[in-house]
Amino acid sequence: MPFLILSYLPSVICALHAIRTGRPMFWLWIVIIAPGLGPAVYFFAEWLPELLRGRTARNIGKVAKAAIDPHRAYREAKAALADVPSVQNRLKLAEACLQGERFEEAETHFREALQGIHADDPTLLLGHARALLELDRAQEALARLQTLEALGAPLTAPAQLILARTFDALGHHPEAETAYRAAAIRVAGLEALARLAHFLQRVGQADEAAAVRQEIDKRAARTPAAFRAEARHWRAYAATSAT
Repeated sequence: MPFLILSYLPSVICALHAIRTGRPMFWLWIVIIAPGLGPAVYFFAEWLPELLRGRTARNIGKVAKAAIDPHRAYREAKAALADVPSVQNRLKLAEACLQGERFEEAETHFREALQGIHADDPTLLLGHARALLELDRAQEALARLQTLEALGAPLTAPAQLILARTFDALGHHPEAETAYRAAAIRVAGLEALARLAHFLQRVGQADEAAAVRQEIDKRAARTPAAFRAEARHWRAYAATSAT
């Protein structure tokens, strides 16, 4: 009996917190139906960000929420656009589409948003370039990136990686290598490093590719638990270039 009480105590605590702070009702079902995993997910998704209020904590919360309901952001953004068909809401939906790999829909939303006074919006141009790239329309993606460059807007870290991938897809290897190296320095996480390793292996720089993979292994070992699945994905991607 004491063991049973203790096993449900985290669920009770999390349920009380959810009720007191006005969290969505689905959390009550999660913490009660899954007394072990449910409270842990609730803690990382809802309680820890509230306690710490830091960027890392917020990111952990986003990952936990996405694991529970991966289509939530898409549904909410789609509903918001239906209620208020603004460019800002269309942008949010387009970004949710990218996150959910709905690239055709994302391309449509970015293209429709790039109208009138928003035709030169850097965020929309970059998002459209990403969607076009994912649809294997690299030449069109490059045109969007060139428009962005012509505006004189600073090249952000995500834009640097998209530019590298675009040059790579078009077979412009010297430009791709320069952009990949810059992205590997600037972009947080392991994606840029993994793509650099993959590229170097493909163009015959096997020794340097191996060195980059070693760096990926070191960083992956220090990755927080909430991001380990993503780290494993990029480690595997980098490793495929060596087989």
